[in-house]
Amino acid sequence: MHFGSLVAALGSWLMARHAGGEWWVRIEDLDPPREVPGAADAQLRTLAGFGLISDAPVVRQSERHALYREALDRLLAAGLAFECRCSRSDLAATGGIHRACRPQTTRTQAAVRLRVDDDARVDFDDAVHGRIVQEVAAEVGDVVLLRADGYWAYQLAVVVDDAAQGITHVVRGADLLDSTPRQILLQRALGLATPGYAHLPLIVDAEGHKLSKSLAALPVDGDDPLPALRLAWRALGQSVPAFDGPGSIAHALARAACEFDFRRIPKGPIAFAALHNGGHGLPA
Repeated sequence: MHFGSLVAALGSWLMARHAGGEWWVRIEDLDPPREVPGAADAQLRTLAGFGLISDAPVVRQSERHALYREALDRLLAAGLAFECRCSRSDLAATGGIHRACRPQTTRTQAAVRLRVDDDARVDFDDAVHGRIVQEVAAEVGDVVLLRADGYWAYQLAVVVDDAAQGITHVVRGADLLDSTPRQILLQRALGLATPGYAHLPLIVDAEGHKLSKSLAALPVDGDDPLPALRLAWRALGQSVPAFDGPGSIAHALARAACEFDFRRIPKGPIAFAALHNGGHGLPA
């Protein structure tokens, strides 16, 4: 688990605790070819080393295929989803945005997409970024729900799981901010409630690359949690030294939950190096 993931974990934990809520963790393991065996369990152990333990049994999406199939069948039966054999190369001329299937396609296996109306528009209030508006048809197009290789798309799985688990607030990294409108559109199609959303700042390297895709993405050390927790606290815009006092990690986290002010969370990305050099250049 790298530092950017720790910031997302700590920020979501703090928001839950400060609001008197529970913090639930879900393993979104929907892409077996890219999965590293044992990585998810190692991440959970690292989280535990930082005192961040899920308040409910950890859900793994790889065990929930039947729920996704039932939701997809409902959409297909209602005419709200359709099979599509367009490949990425088929959609290159439209920047990957699907609005109608091409008459000549190169793929034999079909994906399944959500049918997005031409005037589809979603607006919602994010706890960090404020009002977000997206013209889904023009900016995203018809949303993939089941990939042509047979794997479930992230968008469908998280919508189904959020509803099934009764999730009230989703707190995650800002790289998923533009996915939220399509998830809300899918919630509406399935007749599901929309949770609240908060998207935390991304941690980037000196070149502005997301830390998870950077050579700077070194793993954090769950055996020595305080230094990384202090940096993550600062990355979340907090000024009170909650992790500098005496006591255990549990006591430090309790102090942090009391002192936490989500209004101080930065909107923009944060350079990892800036956290180590005194904070120069950190967003206000």
